[in-house]
Amino acid sequence: MKDPSRSSTSPSIISEDVIINGHSHEDDNPFAEYMWMENEEEFNRQANWLLKQFLFIAQIEEELWEEEFIERCFQEMLEEEEEHEWFIPARDLPQTMDQIQDQFNDLVISDSSSLEDLVVKSNLNPNAKEFVPGVKYLNI
Repeated sequence: MKDPSRSSTSPSIISEDVIINGHSHEDDNPFAEYMWMENEEEFNRQANWLLKQFLFIAQIEEELWEEEFIERCFQEMLEEEEEHEWFIPARDLPQTMDQIQDQFNDLVISDSSSLEDLVVKSNLNPNAKEFVPGVKYLNI
């Protein structure tokens, strides 16, 4: 009886075409892919050097991103300042004593009658101790 797995429809395999683990049978050394282990210390030294270079580059990249972010924030802050009207001493402060006196005279102080009304309607205890920050009072 004939084996069904050896049917004539399957392609024939010639032993010279077979490749195992990425190497053909014709290779002189079947362990060629492991030969790097012969110089493992050199390999580790190079790998460590590459890792340090990668970390150094990553650190520089992070610093550049940080600087760019700070620059963007600073630029946004300057744009906000330009949008709003800010206090400018040379423009907003009075220049002469007359101008200062005029501003002082413009201040309105309430008349004494309204102060008396305020005192009469007050809920505050006039006999209460004066509040001093940081001092604890005991109720005795």
